[in-house]
Amino acid sequence: MGKTIQTALDPTWLTGPIFDKELRVSSRRRKNYTLRFFYILILTVFIAVVWLGVVGMQGNATVQQSRMAVAGKQIVSTVVIFQFVAMQILAVVMLSNAVSDEVYHRTLGLLMTTPINGLQIVMGKVLSRLLQWILLLGITLPILAIVRVFGGVSWGYLLSSLAITLTAAIFAGSFSLLLSIENRHSYAVIVRTMAVLGCFYAILPLAIGALWGSPSHGPLALPSPVLTLILVHVNPIVGIWVTTQNMLSPGGTGFPFFWPVQCAALLGLSALVLAYATVVVRKVALRQATGQLDFWSKHRVARAARRAKNGVPPAPVDGPIKRVQGPPVVWRELRAPFIQGVDNRNSRIGLAVTVGALVITYITCALTKCLHESFSHGTYLTLFIFLGTIINVIYAATRITTEKESQSWLLLMATPLSDGEILFGKAVSVFRRCLPIWGLLAGHVLLFVLVGYIHYIAVLYVFLLVAWLTCFITGAGLYFGARFARTTSAVVASFALILGLWVLGPILAGLLQSATHKSELPRLYAWTHPMVQVELISEGAAGRQNAREPLRSLEFGGVAVLSPNHDKPFNARSTTAHLALVAAGYGLAGGLFFWRARLRLRKHIFL
Repeated sequence: MGKTIQTALDPTWLTGPIFDKELRVSSRRRKNYTLRFFYILILTVFIAVVWLGVVGMQGNATVQQSRMAVAGKQIVSTVVIFQFVAMQILAVVMLSNAVSDEVYHRTLGLLMTTPINGLQIVMGKVLSRLLQWILLLGITLPILAIVRVFGGVSWGYLLSSLAITLTAAIFAGSFSLLLSIENRHSYAVIVRTMAVLGCFYAILPLAIGALWGSPSHGPLALPSPVLTLILVHVNPIVGIWVTTQNMLSPGGTGFPFFWPVQCAALLGLSALVLAYATVVVRKVALRQATGQLDFWSKHRVARAARRAKNGVPPAPVDGPIKRVQGPPVVWRELRAPFIQGVDNRNSRIGLAVTVGALVITYITCALTKCLHESFSHGTYLTLFIFLGTIINVIYAATRITTEKESQSWLLLMATPLSDGEILFGKAVSVFRRCLPIWGLLAGHVLLFVLVGYIHYIAVLYVFLLVAWLTCFITGAGLYFGARFARTTSAVVASFALILGLWVLGPILAGLLQSATHKSELPRLYAWTHPMVQVELISEGAAGRQNAREPLRSLEFGGVAVLSPNHDKPFNARSTTAHLALVAAGYGLAGGLFFWRARLRLRKHIFL
């Protein structure tokens, strides 16, 4: 009895030796300490800039003291929201290959020959991958505790936001680990996990609200109060928003929200996902240990059996060899399906469903007579650009690292192909896989140009925007893929570059403007932001009124930060020159990344 109690109190029965091994390995990795150092450095610089922007270095001491609470609220709320988004993305990325690496390298079956059970494998993987980001949260807590001394921020907000962020990251990481069992490639796991989380957090509540909500009280005013409470307490986005609004303006939301209930609900959902993952991992491991077909081979055999049952003849094994036409890497990448593991038929079905859903939204907007407004088209453009950017980042960062992890990169290096030909083929593959999103964007713009709701100059502006986004992100992703050996590291580095340029950069530039009051940096920096360019294009060239104006009468200046004189907007000529200059700059940066990737292509090719 005493031994049973001692075993139950010992946490090693849950994590096993895998977690202990990961702790020992992570303590010897230099990049973990470098990450913590730069994280603290960025937070310190951010706090200093906010302080200068809100409080200032000069002025009456009484005025400065009265502004400390405002500065504390801005610092804490911004850091909390940034951590909430970043931790979930990083959890998904880090656990995207947690089990698939073991399955692919056939080491999962060997683990089942040891005393390690399936629960210890799953929990060891989850906790070891999330440990570094939990440490980052722990590092942030003392800094936020010091900032709250300024006033205006309670301990309850710090603890509740930290708990919501941690439980949301655990849930996202658990789902990513579950999908990694059935998907060999990390980018497929990342895309599918983000799609599922987006449907669970956004589309499902909006759909329920649209079906049963009251138009006069908003989409969350459902007939059943119990259903409202369930939706609120299983959605961490609502939780972090409610807690932040209550901190900024106490009692301003009116939602009956209790953050411990939401944390318990997310942990319960995570436990269910991990329990199912434990069952699946055990089945796959036992199948591998006994020499049976692995997960992907079993599905291929089952698919072949279904094709034979339906009377479809199998592909001839000894048929004629297809000749390679054009660059070999480009030829191979163009023959691959859009999504690895999904055939072209399923890809076409998914594209048809997406187009059908988009047409339904068009019909809904037409019935409400909002398609003639520039705001509606700006929303569509923002959605397409955001999705295209995310998919481009994932595919560009994984084109090289997936081949390194599958040991096929050595064979590619042994061919007579030059480094430029290999990188060009990878770049073509990235563009092809992003083509469905860019095709939907082009179709939207061209359709409403013909209808008369978008001015034709928007075609040129959208082309420039997509061109420099593709060039810059693809070049950076290929460089990080050549620089790092693992897919996780390359994807994290690519997302860090994007977040630093287009999230942290504008925040720091705006705070610097508030501190100096004469700096032109925010106005110049705004031109380089893709979402600011989308807003500029939509306000100046979208809408029925703008579409009917001649080219010389168009005015682009709705974004106030772009122009120092608000009463003097830009015309089409100056806007075209500015956008072309920004596109050239980003294109040059993408070319530099491509050149650096070419130099590092044959370095550190062994894992």
